[in-house]
This record gives sequence, structure tokens and C-alpha cells, in this order.
Amino acid sequence: METGVAPFLAYLLAAALFIIGIRRLRTPETARSGNTIAAFGMTVALIATLFVIEFESLLLIGAAVVLGSVVGILTAQRVQMTAMPQMVAAYNGVGGGAAALIALSEFYHLSEEGSLGVVAGTTIPLTVLVGSVSFMGSVVAFSKLQELAFTGSVTFPLQQVVNAVLFLGILVLAANAFLEGEILPFLSPVASVIAVLFASLVLGVLLVIPIGGADMPIVISLLNAFTGLAAAASGFVLENYILIIAGTIVGASGTILTRLMSGALGRPLGKIIFAGIAASGGSKQEELGERPVNDVSASAVGEYLSDEANKVIIVPGYGLAVAQAQSVMKDLVEALEKGGTEVLFGIHPVAGRMPGHMNVLMTEVGISYEKLLDLEDVNPEFEDADAAIIVGANDVVNPAANDPEKDTPISGMPVLEVGNAERVIFIKRSLSPGFAGVDNPLFYDTDKTMMLFADAKQGLEEVVEAVKNG
Repeated sequence: METGVAPFLAYLLAAALFIIGIRRLRTPETARSGNTIAAFGMTVALIATLFVIEFESLLLIGAAVVLGSVVGILTAQRVQMTAMPQMVAAYNGVGGGAAALIALSEFYHLSEEGSLGVVAGTTIPLTVLVGSVSFMGSVVAFSKLQELAFTGSVTFPLQQVVNAVLFLGILVLAANAFLEGEILPFLSPVASVIAVLFASLVLGVLLVIPIGGADMPIVISLLNAFTGLAAAASGFVLENYILIIAGTIVGASGTILTRLMSGALGRPLGKIIFAGIAASGGSKQEELGERPVNDVSASAVGEYLSDEANKVIIVPGYGLAVAQAQSVMKDLVEALEKGGTEVLFGIHPVAGRMPGHMNVLMTEVGISYEKLLDLEDVNPEFEDADAAIIVGANDVVNPAANDPEKDTPISGMPVLEVGNAERVIFIKRSLSPGFAGVDNPLFYDTDKTMMLFADAKQGLEEVVEAVKNG
């Protein structure tokens, strides 16, 4: 694909807009404008590409643009915040699958023309491998998060050995395609690349099924990096600069985010991917029932907050998102602040199902950015807090993560130190453990902890009413 001066400059402009957009995604205040800037950059890149392709392709590309835009708009408008991680996984998988199919198509055409060079012969199998793994891995991640299939950790004997043999077979097939059938004479180069495609799809499934639900946000981020790598590799195949630039940016940013998230969980990335640690399942329900808890009413919580609490820190979790209780949470903040109480929020890096999940929920109802503190900033604040209110969260406040005598999926994960507050108030439906399946010892500290068993929205509504009447 030959690129003139004008399209090349447009590609550089698009790349600059991508970088600026990603840079502005770092903080909630600038995230929306960053997303708009990056989207405008993609529009510039798309228009520039129309000037360097064959004319007869315009109709198909135009139809694809319209179809993709309609699907994107409808799904973005209708998706619930609780399902946003699934949407990210689905879109990411589509990108990886598209890169793999484009590479396969290009290999077929280059083989027919007899013009398969070293660059194409090397990058095409790589693109097919990475894109297919990203596609199928994202499908499995979507299925896990949506609880359609592969829930928990799915393992079988010698799983890692099977993965290694499969990967070795993919390398042999790729080499056979590059050497035009010299290794496996019964397979043509095109048939070898097709075999790479299907084998990589299987590998994508096998790599992701053993990973427990608590690690899904990291898996989605890693697969996003894979898609970026696949896009960059396809850029070499198609000789398209913007694919190389954009794919590299996505791959690099996805890799950085993956490492940051694995650090937030306190677990090495290799252990997350290859260890296949599932949710522990927590304690058995009958065992939970035998341990006493301080079961309180909403009026008791409201009375304490009204009479005793001068400083309150709220920790929102996935249960809050499921109940769509963010508006009621805002009402509680206003009721407390009207009575002179200082209110802050503690946001864990992996709260919810993806980074920033809780930030979006809070800011969409008008809670000030300044009140949303990350883990490092909020933990010292618990020392002089009169109450820590945990709504629909467990794993991110579970002190079992720092218990050296326990080996759990969250062991070593930095947590919000809510136990340092004068009072700990849980609003949750039951004693069931969180997403990682690890029982929380704070539930049973009857001197410190108040357990309000209720749906997040209903519970908050009752507490707000109690605070107002207090």
C-alpha cells in the first residue's frame, strides 16, 4: 500500500491525537475529552486510508463503517455499567479476530502472486497467532464475566504441558508456512496458516479457562495488549503506518496497565496466567452461620452516623453497581455533609470489574473528583475516621489478603485498611464471600463491625432516611 505525503501527514496527526487522548485518560477530570480526542484521531486515520486504497473497495469500506458505527452506538447506549467489562472484552476480541483474518487473507493473496517476502512470511503467522489468542481468550473472558460458561477455574491434568505442546505445534506450522512446505510437505503454506489460526483459537481457550474470576480484569487488559500487538504486526503486512503506530501504542499501554493491575493485586503476572488459581470458595455456608455477627438495623446505622461520626469513608464495590445505587449513595453523602460530617471515598485500583469502574459510577451522579481517593491516599485517612462504610465490596477490604498463614487468590494484594476506622459498617445481602471467594474476618469482629444485611440500594435508602431523622 503506497502512501502519499498528505495521507502520511494525516497518519502522523492521528498518532499524535492517539497519544494525547491516552495521556488525558489518566485522570477523571480529563478522561472524557481524552476519549473524544482519540476518537477524532481514529476518524482522521480512517479518512486518510480512503485515499490510499483501491477505488472499488470504497463501497465495502463505507458499508462496514456504517454497520460498525450503528452497532457501536447502540451497544454503548444500552450496556449497563455493570456489564462494561464484558463490552470491553467483546470489542477487544473483535479487534484481535479482525487482525488475524486480515493477515490470513493477505497471506493467501501474496502466496498466489508469489511475492511472499521475509517480513510478510514472519509477521503474518505472528499476527494470526496473537490475534486468534486474543479473540478466543476474550470470548472466554466475556463468558466468565457474564457467567455463561467456564465460571471459576477450569483445569485438567497436564494442562500446561498441553499448552506448551500446542504452542510448539503452532511454531512448526508457522515455520512450514514460511518455508513453503519444506517441513510438512503434505501441508501447503496457506493450509499451514489456516492450521495456525485454528490451533491458536484452541490455545486462547486453554490459556484463559483456568484463570479465576478475580483475575479477569487483568486478563482483559493483557488480551487488549495482545490485540494491539496483532494490529501492529498486521500494519507491517499491509505496509500501513497508522496500524503500526496505533497497534504499538495500544500494546504498550495495555502492557503497562496489566503490570500495574497485577501489582495492585500483589501477584506476579506469570502466576496469574499460568498458575490457574481459582476462587477458593470461602467458607461453607453452614460454617458461616455458626459464627456470630453484629446484625444491626438501618436505624442503628443511621443513629451512629448522625450522633458519633464526624468523618466517614465510603468504599463502593460491585454490589453497588449491580443494585444501581449510586444515586442513593449521593443522597447519603449530602445527608451526612448537611450534618457537618466529612465524607471521603476509598477507591481500590481493581474495585468492580475493571480499573475506573467505581470512579465512573460515582462521578456520573455528581460526586466530586476530590472526594475519590486511591488506595495510597485513603489508607492513612482510616486512622482518624469514625466509620468506614463498605457497600457491596469484600475483596478490596479483606485483611485476609495480608495474612501470612493463608494462601488465597488475593494473598499479597494491597487492600483498603478499613479495619483501622473506629467502626466498620458493611451493607451487603449476606455473609457470602466476594468475587474471589475469600471469607472476610471483619464480618465477625462484633465489637467493631456492624452488618446491615440488605440490598445495596434498599439498605442505603433506609440509612439515608435514618440519618435525616437522626
